[in-house]
Amino acid sequence: MTHKERFYATIERRPVDRPACWLGIPTADALPGLFQHFGVRTLAGLKRKLDDDIFPVELPYHSPTSDAIYMAFDFPKKGGKVADKDRALTAPGFFEDYSDPARVDDFPWPDPTKYIDPAECSKVVAAAPRDTAVLGVIWCAHFQDACAAFGMETALCKMLAEPDMFLAVIDRITDFYLKANEIFYSAAKGKLDAVLIGNDFGSQTALMLSPGLIREHVWRGTRQLVDQAKRHNVRVIHHSCGAIRDIIPDLIDMGVDVIHPIQARATGMEPASLAREFGKRVSFCGGVDVQELMVNGTPDQVRASVRELRRLFPTGLVISPSHEALLPDVPPANVEALFQAARE
Repeated sequence: MTHKERFYATIERRPVDRPACWLGIPTADALPGLFQHFGVRTLAGLKRKLDDDIFPVELPYHSPTSDAIYMAFDFPKKGGKVADKDRALTAPGFFEDYSDPARVDDFPWPDPTKYIDPAECSKVVAAAPRDTAVLGVIWCAHFQDACAAFGMETALCKMLAEPDMFLAVIDRITDFYLKANEIFYSAAKGKLDAVLIGNDFGSQTALMLSPGLIREHVWRGTRQLVDQAKRHNVRVIHHSCGAIRDIIPDLIDMGVDVIHPIQARATGMEPASLAREFGKRVSFCGGVDVQELMVNGTPDQVRASVRELRRLFPTGLVISPSHEALLPDVPPANVEALFQAARE
């Protein structure tokens, strides 16, 4: 099988020669150690060495405040200092004191047509190796952006006390992503296999807010984003860290193809029970624990974990670390062990 064929067979839960694997997206400070260990000089070279099946490409976005689509919005409190790239969701946001939905356009919403070049979109997708599954990293984190727009505590209070105000903001954010994605999808012209979208809803032990609130205030935007990708014949990988078991049925009903990640140490996210309850209805990505195992475990322990995942998921699981952002505290030998066991 080619990498692309293996990816499709895995997420469609068809027989495979081996499960599809994905390194994830190592952080910049993790790359030097990986390059040295594997004797390569580039990320593309590292992925070839590992026999990685997925090649991620970011939607190219260039604005005065950001070179990444997932940082498109800068919501400092009105009259305050412009926030930097590390600004927390909990900091007071532009809409903190707003109560009138009619004033949602007081914020200078960015126009994606000014900051996204279709020719550049086409170029970055075309540069991916032809036999790999090309994954567009677009995030579309409309819920997290809405939290930043108010400040997270205020945003959650608005959902309860002033839902129309919260919905006006999150809907406006969703509109931005729909316009941005349309440029990207049209420029990719059928060369994109999947997209990674999502928001973090889970803590280590539970959802951060009730399934009811998510359904009422977040899912209508998520459904639009999923439907848009499907219209362009692009598979959807939906990301949320943490304990999200209670909303997995919702994601399945919306047509999500792959749920990312299996954060194996989070409550209710045990791979065996996920395979048993949902394995015939949706596929997963992740499962190899990066909270403890990949950081402090031995290569033999990593290999044993991958073998167990393969036993539980003969197909339907993209073997990958349980978070896409691989950090420098993961020994490269454990990364090597993960891919070795996946290729057995």
